[in-house]
Amino acid sequence: MLNFISKGEDPTQQGSKSPISDEELLDAYSRTVVNVAQEVSEAVVQIKVKKAPKQRSRNQQKQTGGGSGFIISSDGFIVTNNHVVNGANLIEVALQDGRNFIARLIGSDPATDIAVIQIDADNLTSIRFGDSSKLQVGQLAIAIGNPYGFQYSLTAGVVSALGRSLRSESGRLIDDVIQTDAALNPGNSGGPLVNSHGKVIGVNTAVILPAQGICFAVASNLAAYVVGKIIQQGKVRRGYIGIAGQQIRLNPKFVERFQLVKPTGILVQNVELNGPAHNAELKKGDLFLSVDGNEIGSIDDLHRFLGESTIGQEIQLEILRKGKKMAMEVVPSELL
Repeated sequence: MLNFISKGEDPTQQGSKSPISDEELLDAYSRTVVNVAQEVSEAVVQIKVKKAPKQRSRNQQKQTGGGSGFIISSDGFIVTNNHVVNGANLIEVALQDGRNFIARLIGSDPATDIAVIQIDADNLTSIRFGDSSKLQVGQLAIAIGNPYGFQYSLTAGVVSALGRSLRSESGRLIDDVIQTDAALNPGNSGGPLVNSHGKVIGVNTAVILPAQGICFAVASNLAAYVVGKIIQQGKVRRGYIGIAGQQIRLNPKFVERFQLVKPTGILVQNVELNGPAHNAELKKGDLFLSVDGNEIGSIDDLHRFLGESTIGQEIQLEILRKGKKMAMEVVPSELL
């Protein structure tokens, strides 16, 4: 408890209550980190993978790699990054108590870089997801993982920023990303970022190597949603409408004429021959302006809209075709 000096009190006089020293404050911080480490570390695992080389030859051996993960249930479900286990022929999991297991891939989501694997083991320690919507810039953030193969390394820092965006390997934008200065290195990928109560607030996923203290984690609310979908159905379902397009800047005259908020749109470059048949009316050169009344100024806007709820459901497109604004109905299919 902090002691405050009341009005008229001589700060040089020592009474029954004295101000807390810097050493005591440091001890309080240290105790918090130590308590979290003791509570969480047994749920953090080291993951080693073996991948077949892309091109086979007599002298080539299987590629090895690895990362981190964390146990979320007593039945052995483990959260990690998609890029850690993607393409793996063999996934090995090492627990802090010295036990080793072969894991099976339950499913993955390249769009958010989240994957779920499972081991058959008993007496497991698990950790829970926290609510990332309640995070504040400046609060304590603790990362536990296996950087460069050094097992169960801990780093501590703060939440540096919220609501960042990060491009996944699939090309889609991950919107709900936490920036932290808790040091991450190769091998930390897939490990948990936790708060002072030992709850997972993010899944560590990326680091800008040339920078100092700029690291990223997929926020826990997004990660928990993706993990739930993977466990239930093996993947996260998303819609697609069978086009290839690019973002372009609109003619200011069009923006003014149609009273558009966004000065950009999506130009259709190609309509897939094997795409959804009910979208065949779309043509090369069409310019997307909005979906169900929501303006879309980029491919990322379109990706955000084409979620699971749009699959098989009729949606309204507003397009520009040869300078004329027109409405069109399309039905997204499931992205496989």
